[in-house]
Amino acid sequence: MASLQEQLLKAGLADEKKIRAVRQEKRKQRKQQPKGTVQTSEAQLRVEQARAEKAERDRELNRQRQQEAEKKAIAAQIRQLVETNRLNRSRCEESYQFVHGKKIKKLLVDETMIDQLSRGRLAIVFNNEQYDVVPEGVARKIMERDEHAVIVLHERHQDDDTTDDPYAGYEIPDDLMW
Repeated sequence: MASLQEQLLKAGLADEKKIRAVRQEKRKQRKQQPKGTVQTSEAQLRVEQARAEKAERDRELNRQRQQEAEKKAIAAQIRQLVETNRLNRSRCEESYQFVHGKKIKKLLVDETMIDQLSRGRLAIVFNNEQYDVVPEGVARKIMERDEHAVIVLHERHQDDDTTDDPYAGYEIPDDLMW
């Protein structure tokens, strides 16, 4: 079966010039029409919408995974801070009572630790289902990461710093050059 153009040529209804002119006209129309301006059907719109929804779900899942990874990293940092800076309480016989949540807890410490806990130089930290005593500086670093990990940290008073100052009794001369 020959094409319509060939049949028209054989019948004598069209000549070679007209066929070339029609082909050129069609070619010009195709070139003038911008690429990508294909009309979209409803099915294509639904496919695009489904892709957009899937991308949004994927972004949300990635954000949640990233938050979980950050929480794990913070927990690891806290665990490392506590393990490297906890004070040894192996020979402690005095009990220190404090409130955690709605319960009163006891922790065995010695007398100097009790004094330093009450002055705010030491803190009690809850990590890995156990209580540990750490210095104040470490407790502040832990509080930056997770406020709920530090159970007991009393505020220090201004007059408290001067009690351990070995030069408290000496006056500083006014004409001292630094």
